[in-house]
Amino acid sequence: MSLKNEYRGDYIGGRWVEADRPDGQFKDISPGDLKDEILVVRFRHDHVDLACQAAKDAYLPWARLPLLERKAYLLRLKEIFEVKKKDLIEAICRDTGKPLWDATGEATAVINKIDITVNQSVALVQDEHIPNALPGVEGMIRFKPRGVMSVIGPFNFPAHLPNGHIVPALLMGNTVVFKPSEQTPFVGQIYAQIFAEANFPAGVFNLVQGDGEAGRRLVTHEFVDGVLFTGSYEVGQKIKQATLDHHWKILALEMGGKNATVVWDDADIDKAIYETLIGAYMSTGQRCSCTSRVILHDKIADQFTERFYQAAKKLTVGHWSENPFMGPLINQQAVEKYLRFQEIANRENCESLMRGKALELPKKGHYVTPSIHLVQKFDPQSVYQKSEIFGPNVAIYRTQDFAETLQIVNSTGYGLVMALFGKNRELYEKALLEARVGLLNWNRTTNGASSRLPFGGMGKSGNDRPSAHFAIQYCAVPVASLEDSTPLDRSKFVPGIVLE
Repeated sequence: MSLKNEYRGDYIGGRWVEADRPDGQFKDISPGDLKDEILVVRFRHDHVDLACQAAKDAYLPWARLPLLERKAYLLRLKEIFEVKKKDLIEAICRDTGKPLWDATGEATAVINKIDITVNQSVALVQDEHIPNALPGVEGMIRFKPRGVMSVIGPFNFPAHLPNGHIVPALLMGNTVVFKPSEQTPFVGQIYAQIFAEANFPAGVFNLVQGDGEAGRRLVTHEFVDGVLFTGSYEVGQKIKQATLDHHWKILALEMGGKNATVVWDDADIDKAIYETLIGAYMSTGQRCSCTSRVILHDKIADQFTERFYQAAKKLTVGHWSENPFMGPLINQQAVEKYLRFQEIANRENCESLMRGKALELPKKGHYVTPSIHLVQKFDPQSVYQKSEIFGPNVAIYRTQDFAETLQIVNSTGYGLVMALFGKNRELYEKALLEARVGLLNWNRTTNGASSRLPFGGMGKSGNDRPSAHFAIQYCAVPVASLEDSTPLDRSKFVPGIVLE
């Protein structure tokens, strides 16, 4: 480990500000090695006010800069991300417990997001001239920034997911106040240090650390014009409720999933098994797009289930430095929830094919084994069948009827991703219309989304503000203009008006 464990405080108005009289503190301990105490975070709630004021003061000067100048700042940021990539990877590994290969993928996505935004996504907010929008009057469509955007980050992708909001927000001319998850403050600090080295104007990017109350104060702050959130449905719902009277704020809420993979009788079984292992167990099941449910056609169900089970038993679990397939869950509460759902599944008549349990390793951490449950009967009221567990568990269903399959897919209230394995394009097109999801993959697993495509769900998974390629749209306000350069034509006066 090469990074220093020095807590620097909050990054506000272009400088680091420590909490001299903190309102509270918490320890940041690596879930992969409980002896690795990374930071002691001391926070002050009134730093939220300081950060929002700094962002508000910086807004108009930043927004007035030509787009090319804002692009130049972001491309400079990209250069520093590339130089500091190893630091970011190490911070992700230690804060989340992700294996080295998984954290490397996240850090790479952080860098790539800048290129994608400045070279591709920006095309979604280009000025457009509308000839004769009204008879003899030209029309223009332009996009302008919203103001101060608060970004509330998750623990599972502590750099990539907030970065997916921050980069398009800044490119459009907004300023940002970013609050990392309490589980991953070290990644937030390293991310802010990289911004500090990029020499953005003071107040354009700000970081505040803190607890849930700090988050509440940030999303409800009077200076905040938008809330960009990734996390659980329950927290997203609280944000929605807290801002009901803040009608001017745009909310982009990405709130998890209970995603289904469907494997039909004509599927490439080898590919379906491999892709579903990735979908179910990558990042220890701690992805909003992970596969929670697998729905199998009866003809291939026995073969798929046995081979999937044998492969799942061989998945490696360990400390991030060993580069296993799976690392730990994020904390002890996540372990307890995962184990509790093993019992809930059993009580609700689901057969335990592979039981999940806590795992003791040489480096003590929040490690668990993957698990599989066989659903004896589809029940849309089942707590197990409809709840997001956020751990390495898969429920397997059997069916012969594609209409019933789609009923199962749509039964949980979540609607993020569905995957379909098979050769029948008619079934794929049926699912495109009838599956209540924002992403539908064909012969590809549920996770591993592209930043060149929109990313967002339906139902409890989101609020119609897809991110990734489309993120720049909720960071902008479309402005319509009628532009009339013709002289006044008195012959066209409406009745009842006389000018002397």
